[in-house]
Amino acid sequence: MRVKNSNFVDYVKIFCRSGKGGAGSSHFRRDKITAKGGPDGGDGGNGGSIIIKADKQMWTLLHLRYQKHIFAEHGGWGSGSNSFGKDGEDNFITVPLGTIVKDAETSEILFEITEDNQETTLVKGGLGGRGNSHFKSPTNQAPRYAQPGEDASEGWFILELKVLADIGLVGFPNAGKSTLLSVLSAAKPEIANYPFTTLVPNLGIVSYRDHMSFIMADIPGIIEGASEGKGLGLRFLRHIERNSTLLFMIPADTDDINTEYTVLLKELKKYNPELLDKDRILAISKSDMLDDELKDEISKNFPKDLPCMFISSVAQQGLIELKDLIWEKLNK
Repeated sequence: MRVKNSNFVDYVKIFCRSGKGGAGSSHFRRDKITAKGGPDGGDGGNGGSIIIKADKQMWTLLHLRYQKHIFAEHGGWGSGSNSFGKDGEDNFITVPLGTIVKDAETSEILFEITEDNQETTLVKGGLGGRGNSHFKSPTNQAPRYAQPGEDASEGWFILELKVLADIGLVGFPNAGKSTLLSVLSAAKPEIANYPFTTLVPNLGIVSYRDHMSFIMADIPGIIEGASEGKGLGLRFLRHIERNSTLLFMIPADTDDINTEYTVLLKELKKYNPELLDKDRILAISKSDMLDDELKDEISKNFPKDLPCMFISSVAQQGLIELKDLIWEKLNK
């Protein structure tokens, strides 16, 4: 199977180093008039920092995949006549909303990027050293020393993207998630009749009544064992964590709807038990193949603890009711 949409990258490991601070100057004033003037050494410039900046137009960490080492500029040295060294330029790393930044050694979460244009310093530049003019005193009129600049800081960091969406679609491959997203929104996910058609999360803006909308994410299908890293599951379960409501989709031709729903719940619980605290909806997809008698029979075995409904993306059945229910869940 050919993997498309390889531009979606949700995990990178990068090495960052800030700029060194420039050294202060230990200069003394000398000119045609003054043979032995006082100290006039200027300060060194501050080293540049590495700064993470949010950009809501971005949706992938692809641009960092081949840029493993990121450096900021060193500060300039101070000089005579109290001339300060130039500050090193900061280096900005732009990332999508939903990016989490971790220390690569400890896996500690340092911060999260959730607002457009948010700027957070990842590695601070070294301070510039002070020139000898700062150290003149009544008892030391000619200090011959100045401060060196502070060293650069460096480290390995992990950037991990978790898709930001209001509702996440959960189901096995071929449950009809991509088809539903393509019908409800302007998103154009790849759709075909084989497992793991969706290899990256697809986001779609779903229009609702009176010019309102919500964001839906088609998370790649998980399979039994996903929480243990089997198949593609573990890589994508992280994207479900940010959704406020989960829409479980099980196709109408499934042998046992309750069993499939239980397996999906089990995978989510193994990965992160807090996922079970989210609002849930169950949609039986591809329901255009069912008559009323079959629907009544299947309804008897629905799970008791959540709203369930029949839908068909292709036949446009139950979609308005589904959007109403989703809106109610998101705004209760």
